[in-house]
Amino acid sequence: MKLAILSRNSKLYSTRRLVEAARARGHTVRILDPLRCYMRITAGDFSMHYKGRPLSGFDAVIPRIGTSITRYGTAVLRQFEMMGACTPNPSDAILRARDKLRAQQVLAAKGIDMPVTVFGDNPDDTDDLLSMLGPPPHVLKLSEGTQGRGVILTEKLSASRATVEALRGLYANFLVQEFIGEAQGADLRCLVVGDRVVATMRRQAQEGEFRSNLHAGGSAGPVACSRAEQQVAVRSARALGLGIAGVDMIRSRRGPLILEVNSTPGLEGIESISGRDVAGEVIDYVANLRR
Repeated sequence: MKLAILSRNSKLYSTRRLVEAARARGHTVRILDPLRCYMRITAGDFSMHYKGRPLSGFDAVIPRIGTSITRYGTAVLRQFEMMGACTPNPSDAILRARDKLRAQQVLAAKGIDMPVTVFGDNPDDTDDLLSMLGPPPHVLKLSEGTQGRGVILTEKLSASRATVEALRGLYANFLVQEFIGEAQGADLRCLVVGDRVVATMRRQAQEGEFRSNLHAGGSAGPVACSRAEQQVAVRSARALGLGIAGVDMIRSRRGPLILEVNSTPGLEGIESISGRDVAGEVIDYVANLRR
């Protein structure tokens, strides 16, 4: 298999592990910076250059596209799709997952439970919006935030109202969710590859913090997920059209609740904690897409 990995940094752990796993299995692999890919589009014909030379003949593409280049990165991935390459995470699926509001709507339509979410766009209706959610605490999330950034906890109604109005003043896209106190600052990350959860870990927020993301100072450890938790993780990835996903959920009194489905999950933390060869699982899955 001739494989391309779309990544801006060849030294990142996840990118390096995918290259190692692919080469160990006898595949040819090349790392491509999506911003250096140039597309030619005409009726019935799609081609691409990279650093001045034609790109062709790739069997599969694994996207490792950062949020800051989502628009152009997914356009490059779509061009590869038009040129006949397969991918575990199609361009439209990545766009669907990156838009938190859209992802919530898609998951809810499939009957997948999550914290109650409200969204509105008129600053005159802030009180009405918050009344649809119930009493605080509330969690406010930027629609395109990652790694715990752009997530705010408000403990009083006045704070929720002020934060909503401040975000609207900045023309930010955001949503508001109920706070699940019984989770006690912990969530689960399930790494889905195809129709299986291949690795799991539990993340715990540090004292005085509610965000469990490792980038926000959280800690991580091994965890055994129930069959129901694994099933809802696989269903969530499938609902968004993702073959590879990091599905974040919390344990609540009403069962597992989905927080987010990440289309470009990092491999370093979950491989080190679970002891699983996640990169190898990804490469094997992608190779089977061609069969």
